[in-house]
Amino acid sequence: MADQVPQLTKEYIVTYRDMMCGGLEREMATTKKVIAAVPDGGHDYQPDPKARTAKELAWHLAAEDVKFLDGIANLGFNMKAGPALATSAEMAAWYETNFTSRLAKVRAMTAEQLLTPVDFFGVFNLPSALYLGFLNNHSVHHRGELVVYLRPMGSKVPSIYGPSADEEWKAA
Repeated sequence: MADQVPQLTKEYIVTYRDMMCGGLEREMATTKKVIAAVPDGGHDYQPDPKARTAKELAWHLAAEDVKFLDGIANLGFNMKAGPALATSAEMAAWYETNFTSRLAKVRAMTAEQLLTPVDFFGVFNLPSALYLGFLNNHSVHHRGELVVYLRPMGSKVPSIYGPSADEEWKAA
């Protein structure tokens, strides 16, 4: 039996977009804290020769999240390299600025745009809004990897979904 794709209505896709954008905005604030926690002296840290360095992982996380939002808003993905930033503070600030501006573009999309099928490098061809779920999963996955790097580099783990051993959990 072939997989059946449900019909997505305009009302559903706009509600989905709004729900996902609210969640992504909250996740971005947490991800920014994790990127900022990478000590500049630990940029070359990698737990295994096959692993990315801390700087590579932090930049991958920041840059790809923004590129996902660009791909959704532009109805086409382009994974060109972004600027090279020297410090974790610069990466965190770049991430917040660019993620926020791209998220605003996604929030401004029409239902028709959100329902437009977008090719993802020949692997998927989904309505653009459904890539918000991919973005969320990508971000949470790589943020989790980066968090594991922090203590061995001599940094502290920020609170994420609750307190960490290093940071009390504070209501926003």
